[in-house]
Amino acid sequence: MRQLEIETLPDAPLDAAGAFMAFYLSAARTALADPATTALVILLPPAGHDHRDWRLALARDLAREAAPRRVNVLAGKPGAARAAALRFLADAPGVTGHYLMCHE
Repeated sequence: MRQLEIETLPDAPLDAAGAFMAFYLSAARTALADPATTALVILLPPAGHDHRDWRLALARDLAREAAPRRVNVLAGKPGAARAAALRFLADAPGVTGHYLMCHE
């Protein structure tokens, strides 16, 4: 399972969505174009619930575009909760198109 980690995004939801699309979407598509990539997890920093819609749309729409490869978006700081979520996703071949949030 391949990971694309985004460390910082703007605080405002529209600005964060725009920054992701402008600066990171092509990297995600490039990772998914690699024949060795069967699954991609996009790691985003924590954000308020007002970011949920664009992040869910990213996960859902990129997963549809990349099928049969899996795509999920995971938000949270590095730590035990994020590591557990990554282990879960690695062992869940049917899970794709989801936005998950980790809390320590």
